[in-house]
This record gives sequence, C-alpha cells and structure tokens, in this order.
Amino acid sequence: MKNKKVAIIGAGASGLLCAIVCAKKSLHVEIFEQNTKPAKKILVSGNGRCNITNISTCQEDYFSDNPSFVKNALENFSFNEFEKFTSSIGLVLEVKDEGKVYPLSNEAKTVATLLENYAKNLGVIFHTDSKIRDIKKLLQEYDAVVVATGSEAASHLGGNSDGQEFAKEFGHTIIPTYPSLVQLHLNSNAHAKMSGAKVDGEVTLLINNKVSSLNQGDILFTDYGVSGFAILDISQPASESLMNVQSVDIVVNLLPKYTAQKLSAHLIKMSQLNPHASILDILHALLPLKIARTIIDELTLPHAALCSEINTKLSKKIANQILNWKFEVNETHGFRHAEVSGGGVNTSEVNEKTMESLKKKNLYFCGEVLDVLGRRGGYNFAWAWASGYAAAKAITKS
Repeated sequence: MKNKKVAIIGAGASGLLCAIVCAKKSLHVEIFEQNTKPAKKILVSGNGRCNITNISTCQEDYFSDNPSFVKNALENFSFNEFEKFTSSIGLVLEVKDEGKVYPLSNEAKTVATLLENYAKNLGVIFHTDSKIRDIKKLLQEYDAVVVATGSEAASHLGGNSDGQEFAKEFGHTIIPTYPSLVQLHLNSNAHAKMSGAKVDGEVTLLINNKVSSLNQGDILFTDYGVSGFAILDISQPASESLMNVQSVDIVVNLLPKYTAQKLSAHLIKMSQLNPHASILDILHALLPLKIARTIIDELTLPHAALCSEINTKLSKKIANQILNWKFEVNETHGFRHAEVSGGGVNTSEVNEKTMESLKKKNLYFCGEVLDVLGRRGGYNFAWAWASGYAAAKAITKS
C-alpha cells in the first residue's frame, strides 16, 4: 500500500480532504491544481468567513436527478466525523445560527492554510499552475485518479467544465448544468431605480405561474435585478426552470410583518393624522427612500401627492404594490457570479459508497463535479468533505 500512487485533480475542499485521508495511510499522493495556489474557492467562501459545513445534513438538503445518492456518504462522514478530522489538523469550529459552522477565527484563510500545510506535512506533493489535459495518461501513471475539479461556478476563480469533459471520455453522461446560489436578472424598469436599496422581505417564486417556493430574508435590489439571501435561496429552481425555458416570476413582499388589511388601515390612519404630509414621506417611514419613490412612480402618483388623497381604494392599491410586487425573471447573473452549480456527472454512473466510476476502474469523482447541489448554509461544503472522504476510504482499502 505504501507504494500506491494517487493523483487528485483539484485542490479544493473535496480534493484536499481526500489527499489528507489517503496520505495518512501512507499512500503517495499528488495534487494537480490549475490555479497558482490551492483552495482558492475556500478563501472567498462566506465573504471570507467560510461557512465550512452544517451540523445537520440529509438528502433533503440536496438537489439531484438521483437524490438518494448522497445518503451513504453523508451518513459515513457526519458532523461528528468532520469535527474529529478538523480537530486533527488543528482547526477549531464554532456553530452559529441555523446549524452553520465556521472556523472560530472567522477567517476562511485559516481553513485553507491548515488544510494545505497539514497535507504538505504528510508528504502530499502539490503541482500548482498545472492543468491536466490528458486524464487517460494520468490513469496509466497512477493507481487511482480522483476528479475533484469543481464546476463552472465562479469562473473567475478557475471554475470550468474540465471534470465533466474528463467524465465524457469514459462514456459518462452529464446532467445539464446551471448556475445556482446566484443573483437574478429582472425584466422591469423599476429595479434599477431601487439599486442599492435593501429590505428584510419575502419572495415567492412562480414557475409557469404556479407557486414553487417561498423564502424570507434580505432582498437587495441592483442595477440588473435582485440579490440577497432570500434570492439565493430560490435561485436553484429559478435557474433550472430558466434553463428548461419555463416562465419564471417572483412576487416580492417588502413588508411581511404587515397584512394587506393592516397596511391599508395604517395608510388611512396616516392620511387622517397627517393629511398635509406627502405620501412619499409616509412610505419612506416604512421603506428605503429609493423604494418609496419607485412605488410612487409605479402607481403614477406625483411625488408631491399628499396623504389627504389616500382613500380606501388608493390605500389598498399602495398596500398591494408593497406586499405583492411581481417581477419577471429573464436570466441569472451567470456562472461567474454563482457560488455553485447544479447538474454534473450523472450519479447513477458512480458508486454511491466509494465515488468510483462505474465505467472506469480506479477513476473517482467527488465534490461539485457530480450532479449534487446543496442548499445555502454549508451544505455544499458538507458534500465536498463527505464525498472526498468516501473516495479516500475506498482508495486506501482497495
């Protein structure tokens, strides 16, 4: 076993963990990384804080054409196992809201540095700025080859479809890919006027005019459309539906704490208490000024319109605009800005226990190159660690 040679393509989360587990068993491990430094995507994750995993994961947290594929790997590398691993490399964890786990340092650099240095101390050889073009040759030179190349997401960090192309060489099919955890573009004249304005709101996603999902959280209007956690959380079904040429709309509720009746009553009350105040000022008391101004524009009211003009009909109209503002989504912000991608190597052609190809012996896949997509909150990292571990355990035992 000491002479067994393992080549890992990609020095991201799954590749680094796989390398460490293999090296701990005295295997000869070499990592080939196309970037000049390892762990580039880890370094920018979570706005530099790195939401490294989640304490609770199950197959319901993932999207795939073969949802049960993740079950075995996640169960065999639970949070308890992950915590043992991080402890062994000196990484201290902190659990925060919604089970999200971060390094105690709150710096992604801590995670990247400890993984890289620990691997090097075990004798793992890093080939950086090294793009693999001939995987068949690699399989001739090494006893096992692990494809941990990631996906097309975050192309500015090196994201591409190399792993999928490698898989195709051995007859693997690819589930069509699409950007996810990504901002959305809107077909409207209103969003650009509100660019930079942010609310804690609610978003309902409509696919072919049917409710697909509803999420609460921050919503940030931009010059191209919308961003924020509430948007990222609906981006998977939105993006997949756009890829499948379905109609996609969002209904934005800017003030979810209000019902239509309560908001209408509030506006009527303000018209009675402050008849000489402008409607704009009353709306600005509830919402950012850019949004308040745009609502006035959408209702074709003059900016100087007074509260005395608010009657029952107008109050209901304003309330409806605030609580049920519908926008057409015409595209996503693309792979470059996506945190992850959906689709990938068809998991029905990969062993769910070992991550080994069912079409080519000694070829393994792990991480985002596979058709496995987690929701926001550390779930994609959890899959990277679990699948990397599954591949490593299989390699060390074979």
